[in-house]
Amino acid sequence: MRDIETLIIGGGIAGLSLAARVAHRTDTLVLEAESAPGYHASGRSVAIAHFGLGERIVRTLTALSLSELAAVPEDDRARSAIVHPALHIGRSDQAEELEALEEVHRTFGCDYARISGEEARALFPALRIGPEHCHEAIVDHGALKLDADAMLQGHVRDLRAAGGDIVVNARVTAIARDEGRWVVETNAGPARAATIVNAAGAWADEIASMAGTRGIGIEPRRRTVISFDTPDEMNVSQWPFTKTVGAGFYILPEGSGRLLASPMDEVKSTPCDAAPEEIDIATIAERVQEATTLPVERIAHSWAGLRSFAPDELPVIGFAQDVPGFFWFAGQGGYGFQTSPALAEIGAALLFDGVWDERLTAAEIQPGLFRPERCQR
Repeated sequence: MRDIETLIIGGGIAGLSLAARVAHRTDTLVLEAESAPGYHASGRSVAIAHFGLGERIVRTLTALSLSELAAVPEDDRARSAIVHPALHIGRSDQAEELEALEEVHRTFGCDYARISGEEARALFPALRIGPEHCHEAIVDHGALKLDADAMLQGHVRDLRAAGGDIVVNARVTAIARDEGRWVVETNAGPARAATIVNAAGAWADEIASMAGTRGIGIEPRRRTVISFDTPDEMNVSQWPFTKTVGAGFYILPEGSGRLLASPMDEVKSTPCDAAPEEIDIATIAERVQEATTLPVERIAHSWAGLRSFAPDELPVIGFAQDVPGFFWFAGQGGYGFQTSPALAEIGAALLFDGVWDERLTAAEIQPGLFRPERCQR
């Protein structure tokens, strides 16, 4: 039986980013139920860092994370982010939504521009322009394309370099208290720990139930992505990540002659190994063909992942009030990668009662925003 101080359940971007941040301060072990880190939501993420997700708090967390995400490591081969423009397109009746998004970019000092439909089509030549398609747009020249696998593996390296470790194929089967410590049973063997960190994503409430604490109402939502080839092997590698400002779709290049697209679906689901459904695949193919001149003649690949949300769609970070040593680090929705530096900093501060970063205070991000009891009724 391994006896450690901090046991993190979940090897996605949430658990691994926090583990890498705290492993130099505490004996740390990560348990991942599947055969590799990030098997479910994190490994299936398109991972673009941009300001088109969430409300003020999520966008602020994104802004606070961008410099760390964009930093070039000493070993440039491990680079996990490149600048890739984001194009937010709006119909003629979506001027208010575009104005709100423009205000966000202005607030955070982004290199952006509000442009006409014609200018948007110059960036994404297949766009249909006009009042019902792309009337105006905002282009963010500082958005980042993140390499999800490189980020996950980088956190694993940092965790191990600090003396911590990760065990895969370690699905939690039972949790109990024994002499003031947690005993966690897994199919890879048991572990004892002073503190459990619940970073189990869609399974976070199940882990809480095993530990005898109240859940937070975590809601997994399925999102679908398709991959399709461009006609005549058209080189689209320089096209921007393009997203409607409201419900609709996003689309972005995957290499030179292939595109990824999603209907931005949020279908409620049970915790599971998510798979795409035919209706969602058909929906995104139809939306792409309506909004662009691109034919979707053959879908090369499709997949789905679960994005997990608390009831108010904000992260849940902090100790449970009804059991000792149980720490929540969940509910990162679809913005886990782009906010992971800021959220890991917040998690470390709340886990160890550390100093609250002055950047967080200046940005009006306070610890109480994330307390788990706000979701427990």
